[in-house]
Amino acid sequence: MVRFGLYGRSVSKLKSLFWYSNWVNSEMRRFSGLAVVIVIFIGACSSERNTFTNRAFHNLTSHFNAYYLADVKIRDVEKQVFLNYKEDFTQVLPVFIPIDSATIQQNKEKLDSARELSSKAIDWHRIAKWVDDSYYLLGKIDYLQAQQDDALNAFKYVNSNSKDKALRHKALISLLHLYIDRREYEQANFTIDYLSKETGISEENRFQLFKTLAYYYESRTDANGVIGALDRAVGYAPDKKEKSRINFILAQRYQREGLDALAYDYYRKSLEGNPPYERSFFAMLYAQQVAELNASKDLRKVRNYYDGLYKDSKNSDLKDVVVYERALFEEKQGDIPLTLDLLHQAAKEPGSNPRLKGYIYQKLAEINLREFKDFRATKYYLDSALTFIREDDPTALSIREQKKTLDQYVFHVERIQLNDSLTMIAGLSPEEQQTIAQNFIAAEEERLIREAKAKEPPKNSNIFNNLLAFSGRDPGASFYFDNGVAMQQGAIEFSRVWGNRPIQDNWRRRSAIFQTTIQPQQSTGSTDSLSPSENQILAGLPSIESLLAKIPNTPEQISLLNSELEESYFELGKLLYFDLKEIKPSINYLETLIRDYPTTTRKPEAYYLLYLGQKDSKGNFEQYINRLNREYPESQYTYSVNNPNAASGNLAALESSKGYERAYNAYYGGQYQEAQQLIRTTLEAYPLTRNTEKLLLLDVMVIGKLESRDRFKSRLESYIANTKDEALVSLARNMLRPLLSSDELAALAPKESIAIDSTQLLADKAAENTGKVVPADSPYKLNESQTHIFVIALTRTESENAKNLLADLENFHSKSFPNARLRTGNMNMTQENAIYIISPFSNAEKAKEYYLKFSEEFKSEGLQESARTNSFFISIENFQTLNKTKNTEEYLTFFRTLYK
Repeated sequence: MVRFGLYGRSVSKLKSLFWYSNWVNSEMRRFSGLAVVIVIFIGACSSERNTFTNRAFHNLTSHFNAYYLADVKIRDVEKQVFLNYKEDFTQVLPVFIPIDSATIQQNKEKLDSARELSSKAIDWHRIAKWVDDSYYLLGKIDYLQAQQDDALNAFKYVNSNSKDKALRHKALISLLHLYIDRREYEQANFTIDYLSKETGISEENRFQLFKTLAYYYESRTDANGVIGALDRAVGYAPDKKEKSRINFILAQRYQREGLDALAYDYYRKSLEGNPPYERSFFAMLYAQQVAELNASKDLRKVRNYYDGLYKDSKNSDLKDVVVYERALFEEKQGDIPLTLDLLHQAAKEPGSNPRLKGYIYQKLAEINLREFKDFRATKYYLDSALTFIREDDPTALSIREQKKTLDQYVFHVERIQLNDSLTMIAGLSPEEQQTIAQNFIAAEEERLIREAKAKEPPKNSNIFNNLLAFSGRDPGASFYFDNGVAMQQGAIEFSRVWGNRPIQDNWRRRSAIFQTTIQPQQSTGSTDSLSPSENQILAGLPSIESLLAKIPNTPEQISLLNSELEESYFELGKLLYFDLKEIKPSINYLETLIRDYPTTTRKPEAYYLLYLGQKDSKGNFEQYINRLNREYPESQYTYSVNNPNAASGNLAALESSKGYERAYNAYYGGQYQEAQQLIRTTLEAYPLTRNTEKLLLLDVMVIGKLESRDRFKSRLESYIANTKDEALVSLARNMLRPLLSSDELAALAPKESIAIDSTQLLADKAAENTGKVVPADSPYKLNESQTHIFVIALTRTESENAKNLLADLENFHSKSFPNARLRTGNMNMTQENAIYIISPFSNAEKAKEYYLKFSEEFKSEGLQESARTNSFFISIENFQTLNKTKNTEEYLTFFRTLYK
């Protein structure tokens, strides 16, 4: 028993020992496993070791910790851009929603965060497969933030380095979008051609590709191309909302092409997918138009349809649209008065789209111009349109361009009206002037009363008002401060009797009179004032004294009025003939000028314009030929009417330049007769070129050598009065000064303050200070502060030999100008010449630095030394001139004279 007990205890201890041994082994195994995991984790964190474990770890973390979060943030910003954009359904919708810089700026923090996450995905997980995707996200961020060059580089990098075919396609499509934005159509065409040969393009990428192709055709105003591309894109649309919008655009496009049946089908399709109410409204409205309204002969039915839309409470924010569309319908019926009434009503109706008001005013301008030739009304309607249309909108740009001529027209018309009135009033007696001022104020009073009455809300016709009316107690008519008309009349009457003075109690008024009598130098009037509404009314009423003060009463003032009238009659005559193509009014203004201002210095040109106008209208143009030959035999306009078939354009300018050069050399060689003959021959053959005024000045200089002092002086005075080139006028004045007396010099001085282009004046002054003088016959201007570009001009053969020029230029820029963000491109100047352009340089100094470094260090296989010698830099303004003349030798002369 004892032995058994000892054995039992021994067995128990052995069991405990065995259990402990197992527990220790288990814990050791767990610790070893954990250690292995830790070791593996630490090893996987390394971005240097390209093992399976490392790749798996980095793929996982870069995807979900960086790329995914960055992509979500970018999509949020893109969604915000879409939500903040107000669609204008009265116009064809754009293929892509324009990116609003304000929205991007508001989401800068979110985009910066996305940029940081994408950068971490690249820097911390270099062996992961999401690196190229993260580069693509960086490109998208750069694109949204308008950093186009950086976006371009990112997309190019992804396309060149990614092994993911779908990602490369996505990058190429984004690259295509960017090229279209930048109007780099040659690069865009190359990208389209490349993508058209690619296979295995995913449905998502196909949708974006066809949509971007539609954008390409949209930017090139190719309506058929847009329709074709969108028709393909709609089949790959990722959701019903996107499909609805594209169908609506297709419907609009078909409607404008006159394909009403197709337009109707697509408007109906655009209603699918639960579109926003406003798009649904326009889809149904336009579908009804193309299906019934345009073809219907039952005008009452059509008008009832518009009336129904107008009364529908759901359309309370679209009333202006309904009335506007009704106006367009009535215009098609030829009812212009009703159309105008409806457009004016539409302008006053509430609406959710401010741009529509701009289109309404633009339509009013169009009708007034087309139907009535009312240039003044057209100008003011266009002014109103611009207040509702964004400055960067293409419509606004078009309106501003159209308005330039109309602004000048209205300025001169209104100046004539004002100065004519002032001149007429100035000739009246003081009593008559007083009467006119009083009548004007009375008319203004009536106008103010009418306006107040128009603003008065309609009275309530309820039982209480009716009962009060029987007792003569209409609250809207009897209580003064509730009656705007009564307040208006009271304020006007107070102003008429007492003038604009503070309202005071009787004791204050007596105190003020007493103090004024005793102490006239002190003012003790009360600070009490009229009510704000009365003050506002009185503010619009001028006093008789202020009106009389505006009437000119000195010879100097009358002379200034006449000088302005003379200028305006002439400018209107020119404007109406050349810009507005209105010959009869042009003739009227010019004949008024000659009749009322017979000594005007503008008479030769006025005769010439009358000659052209009468000739165009089959009138008596010979009389102006005779007048020019009789009164101004040496005028360029006389030479022109005597040789109506004379050559013009660049060829004429070139030939006249040669004639000027020969005459100039003869003059400085002392051969004055020969110089005069060359001048006259050149003017007869080429009467109106950019060299004409220089030839005429040289002719005056010859007169100074051959004829009397008085004759020379007379010709100089005439030249100064009729020449527009301020530099030549200044030169002529310098010649005239020695011929003048002290009194004549004093009279000449004010004329030297004639306003000229301040920018060019500063540029000329800067040139004078540096000793640079622009050649007298050069069409180019020196403006060193303007943006410049660098140009390499090559013949066709030289261009073919320099095959690697663009690539070598890119390498040269990255090495020598890494931070300059220079862009390189090429274009054909003529059929035989091509130019390579490097831009931009902020001024001539920066361009010259590049020019010197290029001349010393740049090398490219096949580029001849002559091409390097003929390279140059040029201001943007001068490049526009060069692009018109195509004469690079002429510019090189200018360049070598002033820049080298």
